[in-house]
Amino acid sequence: MEEMKKESMVQYTEDLEMNPFDGLPFSSRYYKLLKEREELPVWQVKYAFMESLQHHQIVIVSGDAKTGKSSQVPQWCAEYSLSNHFQHGTIICTQTHKHTAMQLALQVADEMDISIGHEVGYMVPFENCCNSSTILRYSTDAMLQKEMMTNPLLSNYGIIIVDDVYERSVTTDILLGLLKHVLLLRPELKLIVIASVEISSKLQAYYSSVPLISVKSKYQMEVVYTCNVQKDHFLSALKLLFEIHNSKESGDIVIFLACEQEIGKAYQIIQEKQSNLNPDVGELVPLPLYPSERERIFKPNEEKPCKYYKRKVLLTTSFGESLVWFKTIAFVIDTGIEKKKVYNPRIRADTVVVRPISKSQAEMRKQILGMSSGKCFCLYPEEFTDKEMKLLPQAKIQESNLTKMVLFLKRMDIAGLGHCDFIDRPAPENLMQALEDLDYLAALDNDGNLSEFGIIMSAFPVDPQLSKAILASLEFDCVEEMLTIAAMVTAPSCFINPPQGTEEIAVLCWQKFVHPAGDHFTLINVYNAYKEVTTNSMSQHYEIEKWCQNYFLNCYALRMAEAIRAELHDIMRQIELPVSASALGLKENVPKIKKALLSGYFMQTARDVDGCGNYLMLSHRHVAQLHPLSVYFNTKSIPEWVIFHKFSIAENNSIKIVSEISPDLFVELVPQFYFSNLPTSESKAILQEVINHLSPISTDKEQKTNSKDKHYEKYPEIPTEQQCIIQ
Repeated sequence: MEEMKKESMVQYTEDLEMNPFDGLPFSSRYYKLLKEREELPVWQVKYAFMESLQHHQIVIVSGDAKTGKSSQVPQWCAEYSLSNHFQHGTIICTQTHKHTAMQLALQVADEMDISIGHEVGYMVPFENCCNSSTILRYSTDAMLQKEMMTNPLLSNYGIIIVDDVYERSVTTDILLGLLKHVLLLRPELKLIVIASVEISSKLQAYYSSVPLISVKSKYQMEVVYTCNVQKDHFLSALKLLFEIHNSKESGDIVIFLACEQEIGKAYQIIQEKQSNLNPDVGELVPLPLYPSERERIFKPNEEKPCKYYKRKVLLTTSFGESLVWFKTIAFVIDTGIEKKKVYNPRIRADTVVVRPISKSQAEMRKQILGMSSGKCFCLYPEEFTDKEMKLLPQAKIQESNLTKMVLFLKRMDIAGLGHCDFIDRPAPENLMQALEDLDYLAALDNDGNLSEFGIIMSAFPVDPQLSKAILASLEFDCVEEMLTIAAMVTAPSCFINPPQGTEEIAVLCWQKFVHPAGDHFTLINVYNAYKEVTTNSMSQHYEIEKWCQNYFLNCYALRMAEAIRAELHDIMRQIELPVSASALGLKENVPKIKKALLSGYFMQTARDVDGCGNYLMLSHRHVAQLHPLSVYFNTKSIPEWVIFHKFSIAENNSIKIVSEISPDLFVELVPQFYFSNLPTSESKAILQEVINHLSPISTDKEQKTNSKDKHYEKYPEIPTEQQCIIQ
């Protein structure tokens, strides 16, 4: 009887001539889209899902790709909540990629026949398209995590939908772990987990046998395997691309490459080959789709009038499957290989691992066409899937730098949510390194709990070392410059790879911004020049892009830096930290800025050991060279001592964003207990001599350095926290 009532309620909602969400009449487009929605494979399980939602707190929806799960399930949750008058809160659906969240919000608003930004909206970094009447919002998992810092129990929501679980991002795993505890504290809260088929059994075990709704695709594409694993997967993929194009078979193409560097390389090659293509077969339009949150999803240049056929080529890599939205895709080319950055806590850097993708990813790529017809070309033998591919992709929480994650969990412990039951436990050495780094940064007190200074650090959505440098800039009166540096190093690189043959021109253009103190100061000059163009001349958008193009700068990256800087500035105002411009100019402020940088990045110090640019890290015995984009690269005189923002084995074993420091400055700011833990080396001996020379006149300062907490007594008082547990 109860089931019949539920079905009649849903049917009644669909048959209304008035939209129950905004009270306006349905448009003819609504009914047209409704017919299309009813053809989706997920529609077959609607009533089973509604029944499970009615009687259970947790529901897992598992199924093939492109079956409509991400767009339809949230709408059904909205229908359910509407019938209950949203008494427990609204609905939020998390995505790993901001572009997916925005696209889904636009699609769902269209299908529900309401305006985006009202009843349906999205909430992504630097853009909030929601208001007080929003009942269904799409969000990145990072934004929901950020919301938990001020609202740990997420009391505004009655239903939380976690999508893209198959990617196993660090943030998604944290959310699933914390929500497991939140559900116990809020019995009225419901959790929907949308996952791939391969991980569904693992999730059922994790949540103790909760309902599982399975969705099967109606269509399987034709799959073509090669006889052998390709020696050069990149060239094989491009060769196949041109073969398909020359065959004159219609339809767009997706190519899954090994890494994001290959995306850019393929884009350039396709552009260069355009002039050699037979005009009768049409034009190839490459579209890079970068899964990384910090990378741009490029759009093609403005289309010029063309009488020839245009074929889009989507270039992406691992976990780019959810970015593919084109319904005109007819061919998928899968290399089956990925080049992943895996964090090594011993050297505090990413190393590159080349390995096969997982079976879960391979299956998802075969289903990318949804209900369309087409072919999937796998550049590997069929037996390669069973012999070499693991069932699931490796959880990123086991391969990433966890310092920022641990800082967040320490913050959650204050609200009683520090215990996080991970689906897969993080690597112990990664956790230990994260705790050690937070201790060095004075984010922890003597009992290992979050210090008052650490609480302030956790408010900033940047790496803990960077948030420490921002707060140190308050003491050294260089806040404005430090905020600019923080924004520029957090955004994608502002320097673009110049096209072949224009490298020397690009270097000459960049010389305008070079600062002799180092790369951090050069970034300030670039940002200030960009702001001058955007502010003083009141330039149009195309004029700003033209200026960036002339100087080989990434306009998107600079706009992103501008947004990040504004957010950091707002956070400082919200937590009542003084923000004021220094009375001195950049030239006079260089020593102060270096002190602020060293306060956060003393662990990333290196010394040139031979005068040839071979820099030995102080924290370990690894040697690296300057990145080609450094102002010191190919100069006659390179600094002996430097701090750097990033060390990457993946990029030719280089240190990036480098600025010169002095041993005196280092020993002045480095915590004594960090220095004492450094391995014995010639560099440490040199620094010890400096300390011995300074110690007779700086005994008081050394005592001050030994006390992490006293050094930060000037910062606002925050209530004492409880003991933290990181499982």
